[in-house]
Amino acid sequence: MSVQPVPADRAPNDFDDPDDVARAFAAQGYVTDRRLATTTFVMSRLAKPLLLEGPAGVGKTELAKTLAAVTGRRLLRLQCYEGQDETKALYEWDYGKQLLYTQILREKTAALLGDADTLEAAVQRIADADSAFFTERFLAARPLLEAVRSEEPVVLLVDEVDRADEALEAVLLEMLAEYQVSVPEIGTFVARQPPYVVLTSNNTRDLSAALKRRCLHLFLEYPDAERELEILRSKRTGLDDAAARRLVEIVRGLRGLDLRKAPSISETIDWARTLAVLGVGELSAEVLADTVSVVAKYERDVQRSREALPRLVDPNATVPESLGHTHSHGSHTHGGHTHDHPHDHDHPHDHPHDDGRRVRAAKDTPGRHDRNYYGQQAPAEAPDAAPAPKRQVGAGQGARSFSAGSRGGARRRPV
Repeated sequence: MSVQPVPADRAPNDFDDPDDVARAFAAQGYVTDRRLATTTFVMSRLAKPLLLEGPAGVGKTELAKTLAAVTGRRLLRLQCYEGQDETKALYEWDYGKQLLYTQILREKTAALLGDADTLEAAVQRIADADSAFFTERFLAARPLLEAVRSEEPVVLLVDEVDRADEALEAVLLEMLAEYQVSVPEIGTFVARQPPYVVLTSNNTRDLSAALKRRCLHLFLEYPDAERELEILRSKRTGLDDAAARRLVEIVRGLRGLDLRKAPSISETIDWARTLAVLGVGELSAEVLADTVSVVAKYERDVQRSREALPRLVDPNATVPESLGHTHSHGSHTHGGHTHDHPHDHDHPHDHPHDDGRRVRAAKDTPGRHDRNYYGQQAPAEAPDAAPAPKRQVGAGQGARSFSAGSRGGARRRPV
């Protein structure tokens, strides 16, 4: 079986030019730049797949959805994952239906073979009947085959193709190059109407050169501030324009931190909607810190974001001294008189947790103990103190310690 595709010059023209793409997408709330609009227009005219690469949350999947909406095409989606095989992407046989038909036809077997003269003729009749089970009647089409067999034009989204194994990439090659799928038991299906094919990748691994060669390629990065603000406006988040502009600046500052996952555009939109629901009119570090988990999805990222928010909200803000910071005064003036204080002096009522430090310092005060406490020498700060008497060691103790014939063959200490 083979169906001839529509020639490229007869493919439907959904867009007049790149500006038409931008206007149509904007009407659906998807803001494009010139490069993205141009690439989408070229894809529609050349009937070539489009591979979109870039970080998560920059609008790759949304582009395919919007493309289907503005062209009126049905969206078919193949969500890729590790360990996925071709039966989930191309097709598989409906074994349950085949088994049901086998049970129904079992009663007809005798009638089928009743007039067979030879065994060879009977086997041939069974073989002919067996081939009836491998027809389109029992074929369960998956997204790739369904996109080819569809009577109407469709948009095929192969989402996160980098998560699939390399074996699935090989399965995709025929579809991407010729818009056809081969089924050994039946034949080759060729698209009547070439679908728009959009592949997305988050760059978790490198894709093969063979796959990239068959596609137009575009790397989507985070948009600039003005375009991201325009995206927020198009989504009607409910946040006023001044707060939305400030939020965009703060999110861009968070992306500059060493985060495990940078805030995406979709998460910025969610944050704006969250603040609008809370009735926030003016952004403060406190309210942003309370809601930063909308864009920071790991505990370490939340902590780093909370630490950076005061500076991002107000670059001139000063961080208050921690409660554990101690201070001392060399002198202060009171009533016209200057009073000196030692540098290690702290106010107990200001720093109650420093009491232990003063207690330890007092214990180290020279002369606190008598001369016997220090052994053979008095403290250096007490030069007039008489030397402490030397400790007397008995003769018996010396003999036990240094005797050459001590028990157990003890090693002699060096003199």
